[in-house]
Amino acid sequence: MADTHDYYSILGISKTASVDEIKRAYRKLALEHHPDRNRGNKASEEKFKEVTKAYEVLSDPKKREMYDQVGHAAFEQGGGGAGGFNPFGGGFGGQQQGGRYGPFTYTYSTNGGGDFGGFSDPFDIFEQFFGGASPFGQRARRPVYSLTITFDEAVHGAEKNVTIDGKKEKIKIPAGVDSGSRIRFKDYDVVMDVMPDKVFQREGHDIITEHEVTFPQAVLGEEIIVETIDGPVKIRVPAGTQPNTLIRLRGKGVPHLRGSGKGDHYVRIKVAIPKQISKRQRELLEEFEQDSGKKSWF
Repeated sequence: MADTHDYYSILGISKTASVDEIKRAYRKLALEHHPDRNRGNKASEEKFKEVTKAYEVLSDPKKREMYDQVGHAAFEQGGGGAGGFNPFGGGFGGQQQGGRYGPFTYTYSTNGGGDFGGFSDPFDIFEQFFGGASPFGQRARRPVYSLTITFDEAVHGAEKNVTIDGKKEKIKIPAGVDSGSRIRFKDYDVVMDVMPDKVFQREGHDIITEHEVTFPQAVLGEEIIVETIDGPVKIRVPAGTQPNTLIRLRGKGVPHLRGSGKGDHYVRIKVAIPKQISKRQRELLEEFEQDSGKKSWF
């Protein structure tokens, strides 16, 4: 059970988690424990309060810095987080055009300005997290469908043939979507569910892969071929490369969903140590150890 005083533990993330990792962890837990899905379940209600409070602190750089230095005590006064908002207090109150609701700070204007925690507009927040309750007035909810796509389709974009309400439709998926991304299609909202890939690990817009080299390759350096999401690329492993070194391939990551540019690709170098060696190889390694005057190489 998570420590209710450890905000990182509550969200199930490490203390070095990125903003995107924090956001994804909160989104997953908030949807899982939302009161509308767990009516009468006090444990889920308390869990929802905990993850909301943890996200509110860790998603704000200044609050996170204070939390890392002082701990949870700095945020206990007043209860329920900044502004004293209680997500179970019977709705969102007045029809104001700006303020704080749970972890979200918003400033709404008709021209689309504002910060909505990664969603395309403020209505997406309240529809997905709070069952459609909106402080901006009444609006008919759009039907929401889930669509499972492959990792390659997510990073490169695709067209998918689907059947909605008995009608065959073709949906264009933009490059760069991730699990939880929501796109609008006609009168529907479609939420992406991306299948994991066996080779590529995605963190936000960045890609991480592992590549194994031999001990001599790590020591002497060598050119190797690595796979990226856009095909094979030749890179050089510098002489003296240490195990778990990350080599950065700038601009070889996932396209930004909004705006131009791409993330980066990081290759983590793994050094393969042979389990069996020949007599001659042993002699050479013993000579190497004697010349180096060290008991280990790493």
